[in-house]
Amino acid sequence: MMARMPWFLRRILGIVPTLFLTWSIVFGVLQLIPGDPVMLALGGTPASDEVLDNERRRLGLDQPVYVQYLTFLKKMAVGDLGNGYSSKQPVSEMIAARVRPSLELALGGLLVGIVLGVVLGIAAGLRPHGWIDTATMSTALVGVSLPSFWIGMLLIYVFGLQLEWVPILGDGIDALILPSITIGLFLAGGLARLIRSALIETMAQDYIRTAHSKGLSIVRVVAKHAMRNAIIPPITLLGLQFAVLIGGAVVTERVFARAGLGSMLIDAVLTKDIPLVQGLVVYTTTAYIVINLLLELLYGIVDPRIRSRRA
Repeated sequence: MMARMPWFLRRILGIVPTLFLTWSIVFGVLQLIPGDPVMLALGGTPASDEVLDNERRRLGLDQPVYVQYLTFLKKMAVGDLGNGYSSKQPVSEMIAARVRPSLELALGGLLVGIVLGVVLGIAAGLRPHGWIDTATMSTALVGVSLPSFWIGMLLIYVFGLQLEWVPILGDGIDALILPSITIGLFLAGGLARLIRSALIETMAQDYIRTAHSKGLSIVRVVAKHAMRNAIIPPITLLGLQFAVLIGGAVVTERVFARAGLGSMLIDAVLTKDIPLVQGLVVYTTTAYIVINLLLELLYGIVDPRIRSRRA
């Protein structure tokens, strides 16, 4: 029955167990975190047992765990994220207020990562085992290996404090340069290594030698023939990394004091703000699923063979 369904409909139906499993895990993990969410929400303010009991009753925390679990699943199914324990504000509005800084950071880091990764990967893939390959892959390895917080603090010290070329804090484009480079260096390292490996394998194929024998320039051979077949693994990497960044680059946001989703998630876990943590997980899961669907559609555009197999 499933085999007769269109490919896209099968993928949509496959989302349901993924969401159910993710929501169940986050609910169970939050139950294991020590601390009373009511006391954490009050911030240490003295309160009588009667006040605490009334607050637990209002939040539904007096119910058995299985009742809370079923209520949680029902609310998630209809998109009701509830209100935060600490702020008393709707969780959806709180997340919407923090999406823009995280999205800007994700797009900036993705842009830097793509530019650096593609340039380094192609340079290494076209001249493997030479000094260019060694230099570019060493640079890529440094970008992957160094901790993000160390790179961020180094960029702040050199370009923000000593040279004063760009601001360290703020919401403008200028203030986005350093955090984007911090994230982009990590993305570029993995992307360059993937492009190099895929390009070396592709350039050894018979159709590439045929293209060379026809007198095509190296730029046209790489751009039109080689990269189109070598680009699928890098696309997968970028898609998954972009989904992670949309969910919040916690370390980078902390270093550059950006009020994004990553910082919000850390604060919500520390205060055991259950509705806010659950809402952020739902948002992140949805971002992963949507980006994975877009990636699979992109595979069919890049490689007609994948499109034919789906048909």
